[in-house]
Amino acid sequence: MSLAPRAVLVHRRTEYEELLARYGTHGQAAFLLSRRGRSIDEVVHRHERTRQALREVAAAVPLTWRSSSVERADLDRFPFAPEDVVVVVGQDGLVANTAKYLRGQPVVGIDTDPGRNPGVLVRHRCADTAALLRAAIAAGGRAEELTMVEAVADDTQRLLALNEIYLGSPGHQTARYRLGGEGDQGPEEAQASSGVLVGTGTGATGWLRSLWLERGSSAGLPSPCERRLLWFVREAWPSPATGTTRVAGELGQGQGLRLTVESDRIVVFGDGMEGDALELTWGQSVRLGIAGTSLRLVT
Repeated sequence: MSLAPRAVLVHRRTEYEELLARYGTHGQAAFLLSRRGRSIDEVVHRHERTRQALREVAAAVPLTWRSSSVERADLDRFPFAPEDVVVVVGQDGLVANTAKYLRGQPVVGIDTDPGRNPGVLVRHRCADTAALLRAAIAAGGRAEELTMVEAVADDTQRLLALNEIYLGSPGHQTARYRLGGEGDQGPEEAQASSGVLVGTGTGATGWLRSLWLERGSSAGLPSPCERRLLWFVREAWPSPATGTTRVAGELGQGQGLRLTVESDRIVVFGDGMEGDALELTWGQSVRLGIAGTSLRLVT
């Protein structure tokens, strides 16, 4: 007998909850904010809207379904199952934070603060939840398959990201490595830089776009569903031992970018989640390319 679908509600602590965790009480938080010329009222109102949104979304889950919820800080320990429908209640960035832990489960993005969030990934309102959950499990349901990027180390460590993967030295020191490629990506080059960024079409509205603009790149930015990545080396340093000829490029299906570490330590993290990073040491290598897994975003 097959299991009933499970709705997994993903959320994060609100700014108000973070203030309470830091300062202990509402009064203390309000006092400290007032000394900085700010009022706590707006923060409380956003908190209340978020909590109300979570209640509305939870109430929309069909009675025949199972349900669960997970906070962003616990995503790396949450056991997602194949029959899950993941409902992200919050901001666009929370969808990206969640994507790396999924393996094809449908995702519904619910915007808790329309007008404040861009709504690129959290496209829907709380009132749409019931219909979206039905659509998520329906045969032929409408969904976009958003391209993801992956990093696979030579010791089998693997990292997925929806927007971008960054490789560099912890603490923003100079990273030293050899950069090589597969397919038509060219020969290896020893480099010293501030790191390497490999991004997707979903990430083309953020960090990837800023590097693309800074370089005046002639490569077109990929669309979110396009099976194409762009990569850039940040602040490559020329020296007798290091070069700067390979500082940008594209990766298509089946192509990869390989980085071999020549520093004591390099970290690899995706979508700004530095706390859940791969750590590579001298001599290790990592391959970056288009992930076999996509984010299935219900439209």
